[in-house]
Amino acid sequence: MVEHEADPLAAGDFDIESPNAARMYDYYLGGNANFAVDRETAERFLKVVPSARQWAYANRAFLGRAVRFMVAQGVDQFLDLGSGIPTVGNVHEIAQEAAPAARVAYVDREPVAVAHAEALLDGTPRVSVTQADIRDPETVLSAPGVAGLLDFSRPVGVLAVAILHFVADEDDPAEIVRGYRSACVPGSYLALSHLSPITFTDDQLRGAHAIYNRTSTPGTLRSRDRIAELLTGYELVDPGLVLLPEWRPDDPVDREVAARTNSYAAVGVLPAG
Repeated sequence: MVEHEADPLAAGDFDIESPNAARMYDYYLGGNANFAVDRETAERFLKVVPSARQWAYANRAFLGRAVRFMVAQGVDQFLDLGSGIPTVGNVHEIAQEAAPAARVAYVDREPVAVAHAEALLDGTPRVSVTQADIRDPETVLSAPGVAGLLDFSRPVGVLAVAILHFVADEDDPAEIVRGYRSACVPGSYLALSHLSPITFTDDQLRGAHAIYNRTSTPGTLRSRDRIAELLTGYELVDPGLVLLPEWRPDDPVDREVAARTNSYAAVGVLPAG
């Protein structure tokens, strides 16, 4: 296995003794913005859930398809909530390939993710990085990197990709989504993916929770019906809320393989009126 080492810029004043979900996700994707504790914890998780790496790649692929779809509908500005650590296939790369003038505001609360994003994106036009907690829409939306870059009088693509399962029920994820939705005009979009206990065994669920409860962002898996509630107010585009790899795939998808991602995904548009 290739050894990974996080960029020294991220190591200075940050907690590198506790595993972090964003850095573990980076490791699943083959990135180098992770530390030994993240890699060790991710490897333990892979023993419990061997399909975790396939999920990460499927999730990243969905993000790309959703952004390209939105650009094709005329959307040229994006708010990426819980954007994580920059890896190949970032939103601005995808969006600006199709629409060079596209604007992207990345938001994450994790200091290492923000530090890596700032270093990678330094000097990149029409892109900003904001350190903020996505559970506080008012703070996020008023941050200079968001309010100063995105024009909310025009449609915005809001991306909540693999982030809301890190929001606990007591933090009311549906209300959080409503906060962002209310800031957007008709014609805006929401792309969402969310973990769900589709094929997990009881042993896998117990093992997974035990591992992620050691991170700063323990997960909350939700049923398809509960995930659908997060999309209230949006009209879902075809094919609706489906298994993660089944949302407008580029190639045929085996349903059993898709189910093993244990995730649903959808893209919705904010209708007029």
